Amino acid sequence: MRRLVRSAAFALGGLALAVVLPAQDLANFEKNLTRHTLDNGLTFLIYERPVAPVVSFYTYVNAGSAQEVAGITGLAHMFEHMAFKGTSRIGTTDIDSERAALAEIDEAYHAYDRSRRDLGADPEEVARLEKVWKDAREKATEFLTRDEFSEIIDRAGGVGLNASTASDKTDYFYSLPASKVELWAYLESERFLDPVLREFYTERDVVMEERRLRVDSAPIGRLIEQMLATAFIAHPYGYPTIGYMSDLESFSREDAQAFYDKYYVPSNMTIAIVGAVNAEELLPMLEKYFGRLPAGDKPPALRTVEPRQIAERIIRMPDAAQPIYVEGYLRPEATHPDDAVYDAIVDVLSTGRTSRLYRSLVRDRKIAAQTGAFNGFPGNKYQNLMLLFAFPTPDHSNQEVQDAIRSEIERLKTELISDQELAMVKTRAKAGLVRSLADNTGIGRQLAAYEVLYGDWRELFRSVDRIELVTKEDIQRVAREAFNPVNRTVAMIVNVEPAEIVATDETGGSESSEG
Repeated sequence: MRRLVRSAAFALGGLALAVVLPAQDLANFEKNLTRHTLDNGLTFLIYERPVAPVVSFYTYVNAGSAQEVAGITGLAHMFEHMAFKGTSRIGTTDIDSERAALAEIDEAYHAYDRSRRDLGADPEEVARLEKVWKDAREKATEFLTRDEFSEIIDRAGGVGLNASTASDKTDYFYSLPASKVELWAYLESERFLDPVLREFYTERDVVMEERRLRVDSAPIGRLIEQMLATAFIAHPYGYPTIGYMSDLESFSREDAQAFYDKYYVPSNMTIAIVGAVNAEELLPMLEKYFGRLPAGDKPPALRTVEPRQIAERIIRMPDAAQPIYVEGYLRPEATHPDDAVYDAIVDVLSTGRTSRLYRSLVRDRKIAAQTGAFNGFPGNKYQNLMLLFAFPTPDHSNQEVQDAIRSEIERLKTELISDQELAMVKTRAKAGLVRSLADNTGIGRQLAAYEVLYGDWRELFRSVDRIELVTKEDIQRVAREAFNPVNRTVAMIVNVEPAEIVATDETGGSESSEG
């Protein structure tokens, strides 16, 4: 969603980084990078970069909302929250008493949950059971040492402590002084060896509020949720990462524990360490702490493949908010041989103020305040969407920006791009690589992502080589294949008065059609 509300513009100033940074090429990285896999299957990528006495850590878990099924949507994100709640040694004053209190919470919750789902239940009994559950939650708080995990890192000089959940992955990252590497090794291994899912239902309330803020109260959020559910009729990319509200109201602490047990196994995790470290000295420490994690079975591959789309799908969502027009085209996964061509198409259409969409819609015709395009929505491990969007300016319509976008698409299908445009695509790809490797965390993020997706971190550098091989004819060929009306999903906010929205809600909500 955030990518929709900001421009896809890519500043050419990144080229200047090549002057001030050390050589960011494959040969340089191979000299300074050590890849090591423990016996339990956990892979480490250690990049020695002693430019400052700081080390950044990036843990990539190969599981996100695409691993969810109906009834537990939002659970990958929920466990991300739980990973900051501590262990049996961190975050508690009395773990034995706390475990007993957590068991009471679970028992009380299931009694309340069964009762509220019973169509014939007595409302007073439901209310009583809800109070028993909430009282049990309150009782458990007496054993808490809140935010102890985060405070330990803060006291050690840590910065950037955070995490995120997406369709394809969940990641955890922060930086520490180089003298605190062993503290990180203990804390990071401990929280995945022995997580205690305390404050689960309190945190579940926090996630529900996130959903209200990002989706229920946000017109673009509502539109994108509708679009994903329409574009993907079988694949879990159609699920919102934040989860459906009914699932957030229903899944349990045991559900989160089951998700963790299945997906948080060492063979499904990759950790990048970047900064002032010595790999030879670090490896025994990693064995000592992370070797404690039990191996576990690697999760099975996702079975569902999105069926071939056979009809255009259209969503018109009435709302009084700023109109927006979005169209997405189903495209292959990132490992497909034509992935670089799709990236080149997006670059030509939307990168910078010389891009075709910007010049046509924003600069020349002034029918859009903002426009852009990007690949990999909502993820890129599987078939995904190439998205094109525009925000119409006042007194201009979704139809006008649609016509303008389609006109640029037709140009790609019928005319070869210029030599200058192709040269700029390749120059920007090189600049983009340099920009992505400008700091420790960026390096760790990129190395881990490419290691997981391709099985080899070196593909990060080879991706630029693949762009270099793209021809004008490749772009025209793929444009003709991809930009097919029956391969398209369209979503738009259509302005109406507030009274009309109420009337629409009462008679069935947004419009969705095929054909």
